[in-house]
Amino acid sequence: MYTLEQIRKSLIDAIKNSGFTQTEIAERLHIKPQSVNDYVRGKSMPALDTFANLCAILDIESDYILGLIDIEGNKTYKK
Repeated sequence: MYTLEQIRKSLIDAIKNSGFTQTEIAERLHIKPQSVNDYVRGKSMPALDTFANLCAILDIESDYILGLIDIEGNKTYKK
């Protein structure tokens, strides 16, 4: 089962590896920097459209953030 904590950790890793600051990400998403900080801290999660744009900015598959695949693209779940 997937948890919000796992999603949060994947998001933190993706942001760290992107080379962007949280402020730069917020600017690109046209949201407040506090919103990105809230995502990282697990206080809130982005709306679906914001999540899709966030993945595009970070150049990462949404399935990685959601924990459905690992960084190499291998499935992390079994049918």
